[in-house]
Amino acid sequence: MSHAVTIEEPQAQPQVSQTQCRTRLRAGNHISNRVYDFLYDPLFIVSSEKDHTQANVQATLIRSRLRKVPRFKTMFSNLIHYPRYSLYWSKSDPVPPFISREWKGHEEKHREALRQLAITDTSFQIPREVYEDPEVTGKNRYKYFERPFLPFFQQMPFSVVYAISKAEPYTFPPTSTKHLSIPSKSTVGTQTDYRDADVQTDPYSPEYVVCQDSIPELLTLATLTWGRGLPAGQAEVEMIERAREKRVWEATLPALSDTSQFEKRRKMMNEMERKEWAFREQEIEKLQEIRLEVLKELLRKREENQSEVNMKHLNARWSKLQEAKEAKMAKIQRTHVSTIRKLVGKGKNIEGKLERRNIIKDYSDYASQVYGPLSRLGCFPDNNSEDFVVKNYYLNTYEGLVELESRLPDFVTQPRIRAPKPKVITTKAGFLKRAARLDYELAEVHKALLDKKNKIPEARKPPRFLQRNPIPQPRLPTPTLEMTSNEEEEIEMAVIYLQKLLRGRVVQNMMFEGKEKRLELIQELRTCHALQEDEKLVKKAEKQVTLALQRQRNLHEHKVSLVENHLAGLEGRALADMFDFLSKELVRLQEERRIHAFVMLAERQRRVREAEESGRRQVEKQRLREEDEIFKEVVKVHHSTISSYLEDIILNTEANTAEEQARAEIEKMAEKINDIAYEMESRRTYLQSEEIVAELVYSFLIPEVQKYFVKEKVRNAQRKHILAAHQIIHSYTESMVQKRLTEAQQDEASNAAMLLEKETQNENNS
Repeated sequence: MSHAVTIEEPQAQPQVSQTQCRTRLRAGNHISNRVYDFLYDPLFIVSSEKDHTQANVQATLIRSRLRKVPRFKTMFSNLIHYPRYSLYWSKSDPVPPFISREWKGHEEKHREALRQLAITDTSFQIPREVYEDPEVTGKNRYKYFERPFLPFFQQMPFSVVYAISKAEPYTFPPTSTKHLSIPSKSTVGTQTDYRDADVQTDPYSPEYVVCQDSIPELLTLATLTWGRGLPAGQAEVEMIERAREKRVWEATLPALSDTSQFEKRRKMMNEMERKEWAFREQEIEKLQEIRLEVLKELLRKREENQSEVNMKHLNARWSKLQEAKEAKMAKIQRTHVSTIRKLVGKGKNIEGKLERRNIIKDYSDYASQVYGPLSRLGCFPDNNSEDFVVKNYYLNTYEGLVELESRLPDFVTQPRIRAPKPKVITTKAGFLKRAARLDYELAEVHKALLDKKNKIPEARKPPRFLQRNPIPQPRLPTPTLEMTSNEEEEIEMAVIYLQKLLRGRVVQNMMFEGKEKRLELIQELRTCHALQEDEKLVKKAEKQVTLALQRQRNLHEHKVSLVENHLAGLEGRALADMFDFLSKELVRLQEERRIHAFVMLAERQRRVREAEESGRRQVEKQRLREEDEIFKEVVKVHHSTISSYLEDIILNTEANTAEEQARAEIEKMAEKINDIAYEMESRRTYLQSEEIVAELVYSFLIPEVQKYFVKEKVRNAQRKHILAAHQIIHSYTESMVQKRLTEAQQDEASNAAMLLEKETQNENNS
């Protein structure tokens, strides 16, 4: 199994798949959990023998050979003289004895020396190295199965990579004597989390040439670019259609040179302008709706964020209160347990008698003071705890610490300081948090205050050397002209005088403007620095006049304010009374109308209910009458059935009694007849027997036939009467049913008419 990646010469390395390389790279992260890989793993390489020794020491220190062996009798004890486990030094070595603990670099040095010797001595032949077959399809097949590392979970089949078919063991070619063999290429397997579509640039737009006297329609879309109109959507298609319609409309416009069609052109342009304004208004409305939707979404998100923050605050507050509650409950529970224990202890010895110590009970009870003494009684079980401390040469002596420090790796003695991660001061939406903004403002204010506090005024330093004040250059002389006559000289003097007047006037105007601009400042200076007595008296008089005018104005304003307040109070009371009266009247009128409406609705509902109740009452009376008739008929039927039932019972009883009596008499007669028959049988002859049989048959058959004929005659005679009775009964019942149906229909029609009349009367009244 591999845990690191080594770069060897391509000629000497067997074929390894990219999946195996990635497996080795990821497996290298777990080297800290496998301390003996420098001995087992053939791909684990250290730089020198010193690193090999440090790795060996580190493995020895990480894996402690002290073993804790539990004692089953005192496995759950916390006492010192009854420890739970014992410490034993394990003599077993995790590395088998056949594994060499020497550094593998000696073999590499030996191989390198052989190579150098082969370079210098051409007669020397390097022994061939035979590499072991990786057996990709054999026992090492499991090393070539790996799933690709993806940022999301997805069920994917195993990616299996097979090696090529077996070949002969590879041998080194003869090396050159002039130059060392340097690998020309190095193949590295990579894996990316991005697709080709994620790095795709804008589509390529080739150059084009427009033919003369032709304007392709496609050039009207030259302003559309990828991401800004392309690929075209519904809005772009609508824009193209509008542009086509406008071009068609422009083609239908009359020419400007035709004066007769000028009015028509103006009307068409005005109509098109109105259409464009209407379309623009629709677009503006759509944009406003979209903005409103965006604002609603932002408000919703803000409310969600606020509710989330509130929920976090509530959860934090609830958790704090829950913790406080649990702490209080735990405290109450501890107090309860302590109090119960004290009460139990007091209850064991209520009378307060002194008891002698029972040594056998103390030693038999593992919860007694012998096994678990209390420190408040003067026993401290940790006094001799240093006797059980395991002493180590490397930790308790200076020489051991120095030796241990020399064998430790560099990252232990030279700690690596990692820079702290910057604090997140932005929200999910990318805005600055309120707390971060307040911290930034407070830091700026604090910095400004510190700068102002620590600012030291710089004293003006005297000049170290004498400095020469620059002298302004003199004004250039005004060029003059020599005059040839007195008139020209007088004109020149007049012009010069006029120039002086103009310059003086300009200076005077500038001074006047400056005085006007700073008149208030001058007056303030005069009021503060008036030194003459007459000016002081004038200022004092002006001050008194100003104060008097101010007092008069204040008195006048006070009087006016009093009058206005009084008038406002009167107006307010009058308006308040009037508004109060009007509001009460309005409320009264509204209540009156509402009550009137309620009364009307209640009256209408009462009338409707009365009509419904009267209809129901009539229907109920009709139903009662029908039920009474039905009850009477049922009672009649019951009486008839009872009488017939009683008659049947009487007849049956009479028949049964007659049958019993007849049977009894017949049995008596049969006995007598049997006696006589037996007696006659014993005396009669054959002819007499046949004569008796014939007489019996004749006396039995003839009466039965006569009886049957008589019953048929009676049945035929009664059938006429039964048919007549059935016809009479059915005709009477059918007439009664039809009569009842007609009466019920007439009652329903009369009730409906009455209800309609009442509703019309109620509507007319309302």
